[in-house]
Amino acid sequence: MAIYLKAKKLDFSTGKQLIVLMNEEEANNFGIQAGDKIALQWRGDKLVNVEVNLSDKKIRPGFIGLYEDIWKKYPLEINEIIELHLLSRPDSILAVKKRLLGKKLDYEDIYSIMKDITENKLSNIGVTYFVAASFFYPYTNDELFYMSKAMAETGEIIHFGKGIVADKHSIGGVAGNRTTMIAVPIIVSLGITIPKTSSRAITSPSGTADTMEVLAPVSFSAEEMREIVKKAGGCLIWGGGFNLAPADDRILKVTNPLSLEPYDKMIVSIMAKKIATSVTHLVIDMPIGKTTKVSDAKTAAEIKKKFEYIAKKYGIKIKVEITKSSDPVGKGVGPALEARDVLRVLQQKENRPLDLEEKSLKLAGVLLELCKKATAGEGKKLAQKQLQSGAAWNSMAKIIKAQGGDPDIDSEKVTIGAIKHYVNSQKSGKIKMANNKKINDVCRILGAPGDKLAGIYLNKEIGDIVKKGERLFTLYARNDARMSLAKEAIKKLKIFEF
Repeated sequence: MAIYLKAKKLDFSTGKQLIVLMNEEEANNFGIQAGDKIALQWRGDKLVNVEVNLSDKKIRPGFIGLYEDIWKKYPLEINEIIELHLLSRPDSILAVKKRLLGKKLDYEDIYSIMKDITENKLSNIGVTYFVAASFFYPYTNDELFYMSKAMAETGEIIHFGKGIVADKHSIGGVAGNRTTMIAVPIIVSLGITIPKTSSRAITSPSGTADTMEVLAPVSFSAEEMREIVKKAGGCLIWGGGFNLAPADDRILKVTNPLSLEPYDKMIVSIMAKKIATSVTHLVIDMPIGKTTKVSDAKTAAEIKKKFEYIAKKYGIKIKVEITKSSDPVGKGVGPALEARDVLRVLQQKENRPLDLEEKSLKLAGVLLELCKKATAGEGKKLAQKQLQSGAAWNSMAKIIKAQGGDPDIDSEKVTIGAIKHYVNSQKSGKIKMANNKKINDVCRILGAPGDKLAGIYLNKEIGDIVKKGERLFTLYARNDARMSLAKEAIKKLKIFEF
């Protein structure tokens, strides 16, 4: 099929191969996608082969934008009629089609997909099909390794010199659970480099980056990250501040509106970022429970094997800790409340959440043993020593200062300014269950994670005997409007079950 459009000269060069610009909606109507190879012809001259880029604003329908690389080499007039012929699809489209047919992909196939996702040459529809293919034909372990490797290598790879580069990562799904912010300074206090990059919350009330942002800035370039780690031995920053596994961000934008969270995508996303930050030793925290991301032990065991396979292929020493989680970890849920919990533990306050402390010590201990800093069974004791002596808090204060925060911050200062509402029990009984998903829902209604002060403080937990009229939890919000919405929501969203 021949297509005819008017020429528009664009006053700059791509400096690369010959590229043209088409209106996105018009290209879709013609069945043309970003990255397609087409041939141009005018005045009966020979065909000029080019690649298509798309824009919904920079070029109007009816026109085709020609960069200087083309119109200086092949003279033409403004508004001259150009004839277009489709030549071929990009390799990434062919690879996605191959996967949809149930065929296995090699590294070249997957690299072409990740590269074109990164360069915006694969449309959202193409990305969606790629993700959806995993539901019909699960990826092999080799494909997962290829995806992790390609996702990392199409972005920036950060090196921290020789020696151990440690990391601890939780797959999420449990309210609170800010163990990373306690484990990292414990590890750093013992001289181990741990450049921790974390995500912001997507469906939860707070991610590690959101919580850390209460204490210090988290958005930095790769070079700034290196400087922070050089000064403090570690960092707690947002991974989206630089070009770290960039294809993952586009995949997330496609999957989130569809509520797609395939485990394989999660594994690839995590491992790609570890590869990109040159991690050598890694502990994965995998909570399982009725209201977490992974609900059963069988699925957790399968995911564990996949993590271990990819780590082995890349020479990363790994330990996957599967823990049963029926209720939140810590008392606070929401950025400021979680930050207060973390500081209470690191500063060893009397009102610190002991469950958060215990889990953090366990995971830090596992990582210390993996790094050969402690013998088998002794890691937790060493971690506890660093916490109780104040060494861990000193390391955290250095990290906060290096990232531009106040190293003298006190735990009780971070929630000042919030409006509070106490919720008391309507009956007596024993708490049998805490629903993570409903806790998350109420926190988001209160304004988290965008509003750092919003969230819930859990005054009770599973197993507690509660009397009628006794306080169950406390709502925090920045304004009365948010609070009124949350008050209405908790009439239907039962956080605790008796």
